[in-house]
Amino acid sequence: MSPWEQATRGREVLEAIPNASRTKADYAKALDGYRAIYHDEPQSRYAAAAVNAVAELLAEQGRDLGDAKNLKAAVGQYEFLRTQYPGSSLRVGALLAEGQIYENDLHDAAAARAMYSQLVKQYPRSSQAEEARAGLSSLEQAPKQQGVASKEKTAAISRETLTSRETLTARAASDAPATQPAPVTQPARPASGSALAPMPTTGGDGGAERRGTAAPVDAGLEDDAQAAAPADGQRTAHVAKAASGRRPGALAKVTGIRHWSTPNYTRVAIDLGDDVTYEAARVPNPDRIYFDLHGTRLAQELVGRSFTVTDDGFLKRIRAAQFSNDMTRVVLDVNDVTEYSAFLLPNPYRLIIDIHGGPSSQQQVAGAGQREVPEAPAPRASAESKPSSRPVPNTVATRSAGSASEVAAVSDQPGKVEATSVPTSQPIAAVVPSAKGSDSGAKDADSVASTSPASSSASSSRKSRKEKADSAAPARAAVPTADGQTSLVRALGLKIGRIVIDAGHGGHDSGTIGVDGIEEKDVVLDVALRLGKMLHERLGAEIIYTRSDNTFIPLETRTAIANKAQADLFLSIHANSSNDPTARGVETYYLNFTSQPDALEVAARENAVSDQSVYQLSDLVKKIALKEKIDESREFAMDVETSLFAGLQRGNAGLKNRGVKKAPFVVLIGANMPSILAEISFVTNPKDARQLSQPEYRERVAESLYKGVAKYEEGLSATKGPMERASTK
Repeated sequence: MSPWEQATRGREVLEAIPNASRTKADYAKALDGYRAIYHDEPQSRYAAAAVNAVAELLAEQGRDLGDAKNLKAAVGQYEFLRTQYPGSSLRVGALLAEGQIYENDLHDAAAARAMYSQLVKQYPRSSQAEEARAGLSSLEQAPKQQGVASKEKTAAISRETLTSRETLTARAASDAPATQPAPVTQPARPASGSALAPMPTTGGDGGAERRGTAAPVDAGLEDDAQAAAPADGQRTAHVAKAASGRRPGALAKVTGIRHWSTPNYTRVAIDLGDDVTYEAARVPNPDRIYFDLHGTRLAQELVGRSFTVTDDGFLKRIRAAQFSNDMTRVVLDVNDVTEYSAFLLPNPYRLIIDIHGGPSSQQQVAGAGQREVPEAPAPRASAESKPSSRPVPNTVATRSAGSASEVAAVSDQPGKVEATSVPTSQPIAAVVPSAKGSDSGAKDADSVASTSPASSSASSSRKSRKEKADSAAPARAAVPTADGQTSLVRALGLKIGRIVIDAGHGGHDSGTIGVDGIEEKDVVLDVALRLGKMLHERLGAEIIYTRSDNTFIPLETRTAIANKAQADLFLSIHANSSNDPTARGVETYYLNFTSQPDALEVAARENAVSDQSVYQLSDLVKKIALKEKIDESREFAMDVETSLFAGLQRGNAGLKNRGVKKAPFVVLIGANMPSILAEISFVTNPKDARQLSQPEYRERVAESLYKGVAKYEEGLSATKGPMERASTK
């Protein structure tokens, strides 16, 4: 393991500790790993990224421990990065970070203004310049607002608008080479027929020394310098918003609201015409979640309408109104909210909202067997694959003269709990404290795991043909996970009855276009259809495809299809790419936050978002991830990766097992069941591309994936058998 990998591993250990429980010793261990990199090899390719990581950790330590000395040391570290590594792409972000620490943490307006002004002067066309201008604007407005905001409100706003360490770490990834080179960027091509041979029909204080030294003065922590204390309500921190292509004064248009709902979960996608900022809050009795979308106008077909949802799920009603000239409010009527989250996606822009609630885990488990499951129906594409032309599908629209006033009055209701303090474009997550018993308040890790949607969804759908066929087989205890743990899913002896298979990309989204024009979307669709047929015929599982033809399905829809179907497993199939044509191998991902540059590069490509957005998503995953689902997803990924490599390595010299990794893939966010993403080979490698163009090799890939799914299923099952029925091809 390289020093960079060791340092990254140390940081992940730190991140696993709740912020309130971290100590100076915990931070010291993580800091020492990165310091060793630039102390030992100041000219290393990783040196600048390591200096940046130390600055981020010092700032984080200062905020968590309330220590101004650490914050000043972080400023000194960023300054060291700018002066000693002037060619690094991190230098602009470092200058912005200095200004934000001075403004939001140290409350030194003069120093903050100097940093922002320097950034705007030296790098006027950079993306960070827009944030610096916003900072300067907020500093100009601060004297006018002095004494207006309360101390509590100011602190809340400051916390909300601090630039997260992920923003700069994402730029560090560009300086720190990953084990996998940067992905190939290919232009989208129009939908066309597959170029593949057909298969039989069956879908991441102080100044530093200036003269060539490679050791920043972060040792200034021992100084007795004190940060200047701000007056109450002195300053309202600014909101740093990414630059948009929208012309000044123009408003984004809210054109549609899509939704998928089950009795205790709903996902909502609000279609936008551009990047926006938003605020969110919950109002109880009855539960309503509302979102204020700044800089937007409501499409005419949505004005004055209320939409009653007809799918008998968790979401009951959707209301939207033009709250002000430049702000739209969307209200979602739901029942018994326990938590909700939201994040923006580009290309095209839309706001994705996930809301959980409903019965307790005991009720979920008790009623798990009540779901009616057909007698192992043939594999099918989800009925939700075809887009609706209606602005709010699966609803009954009614027009009411008082609709707009009702929507406007929601924020005046008692008991309102805000999830945001100011408009933001970053992901949010909120947990609703329980109002019952002595366990009110935020959930701890154990309680989150016990109410995990993974356990409830995996406990349903147990009446498939395979279950009946194996009913006479002797029962046995489920196999513990690789780390020796017995999850709730395994403790209950739950089985796999329904599997969603997701072929990546499709339609106008070709994915990676590889050697000789081979398209990722065609390869993965063919493999997905073959795999589904095997799982249906050999395991008796009900198979649902997110797409079974050359159709484009948005990322958020794919996860929602699996949740709506109450599936037990979700497997997304993709083909990898690299700027290095010699790169080969297979790798499998599960959803979790990470700072690994190579994993984040893959996530950025598959999510079709920027590196910075990936880090924001990683931060969201950190907030919403449920331990039970992560553990089972990791186990699922390990079984699939092992089988995939074993099945393809025979006679395939040079193929590498790239291992199991974690990353914030949009297609996995919000899935209520164990879910993974498999990268089956590199279409940018000549040998891999040649093999993937052959039906026989794609069948081999599908067979290898099948064995991985069957191995995971066998570990859960109370009966043996799946692997014994696997083909020997």
